Amino acid sequence: MSGSNQDFSPKDWIGQSAIVDLGPTIEGVEVWGEETNQAFRKTLFDWYDKEGRHLPWRESKDPYRIWISEIMLQQTQVNTVIPYYQRFLQAFPTVEDLAAAEEDDLLKLWAGLGYYSRAKNLHRAAQEIVNDYSGQFPQTAKELKQLSGIGPYTAGAIASIAFGQAVPAIDGNAMRVFSRLFTINADISRQKNHAIFREVVAYVMGDERPGDFNQALMDLGSSYETAKKPLSDISPIKDFNLATLTGTELDYPVKLSKTKSKTIHYQALLLENSQGQYLIEKRPSQGLLANLWTVPLFEVANQEEGDQQGGEERQPYQNLVAEAEAVYDLRPVVMKKSIGHVRHVFSHRLWEIDLYYAKLSPAAEKRWQDQEDSDWVFLHDLNRHAYPTVQMKIWQALKDYLDQ
Repeated sequence: MSGSNQDFSPKDWIGQSAIVDLGPTIEGVEVWGEETNQAFRKTLFDWYDKEGRHLPWRESKDPYRIWISEIMLQQTQVNTVIPYYQRFLQAFPTVEDLAAAEEDDLLKLWAGLGYYSRAKNLHRAAQEIVNDYSGQFPQTAKELKQLSGIGPYTAGAIASIAFGQAVPAIDGNAMRVFSRLFTINADISRQKNHAIFREVVAYVMGDERPGDFNQALMDLGSSYETAKKPLSDISPIKDFNLATLTGTELDYPVKLSKTKSKTIHYQALLLENSQGQYLIEKRPSQGLLANLWTVPLFEVANQEEGDQQGGEERQPYQNLVAEAEAVYDLRPVVMKKSIGHVRHVFSHRLWEIDLYYAKLSPAAEKRWQDQEDSDWVFLHDLNRHAYPTVQMKIWQALKDYLDQ
């Protein structure tokens, strides 16, 4: 099968499995004929009707609710999303409510879910729907993709589930299921190969219950067709699955390239004033954790770059004192050596943060002038600002230190 995107052919299993006929070749993949397609859909829907997950966003065909759930589910587990989804809809029950929201209120509700650009795109897209579409959701995947933060997968999910359009929703689950069904050897980490899966899934799904078809693939991918421990022998689609028939389930999906995580080291300044408040800063409006609040964080140069001055190595906390003095024109009166450490993993980077506790000197406190995008907060009153998960870890580490 030179030049093929497929390792095994379904024609070799006609009469030995649920595969009974052969269809065209799509993007280098030999697919089933329509009789097998229909049998597969019936098997899939019978299973989904009995065992599909009961999730709050599946109780409605409201495109707004489906959209919110799909954005939250990106890079986030279902069990984590459910309480956030419910709180979000209580605060913003309609797209008009979301469009009119203050960004800080939105970010506070989102805090802990991570990937905060999702929340900002939700806000922008809600305003686009209200201003450009009179508050009515576009009904085609093509139009939906014009909204901020909506890509092919989310557009396909909304169009198929809310509006009954026969459009694939291609995510990791769908690619895993279909790569095994047809032993597709295309590397899923390459964006251009997603078109192969879109074409094959669109051919198999037909016009019947497209929303349920897409959701059934999601459920299969999170239950029987998991990445590392597939339950292939009892999977409802095992008799159609070329990877199961050939004993090669763990070879699929093909994923060759992997981005190495970058480690960044920080020092966190936990600066307390005479009233028992701690200094926080609002991060820039662009970039990672944009517009969220953290204690002052100072990036530490890599060890191989050197951290020397005047030929003598300086201690980390001495560096931090110097940084604080330079940035804030102050010198803390007490600077403890590291009181703890926080590690936080983002998608392709790791933050290693050493925590340093300090008290503001009386002289510095008299000189202190409030700066834009900075504030002082009590540990018992942290509700006025939106904090990322990494900052909540820092607060907890500080509380643990103070409780000793």
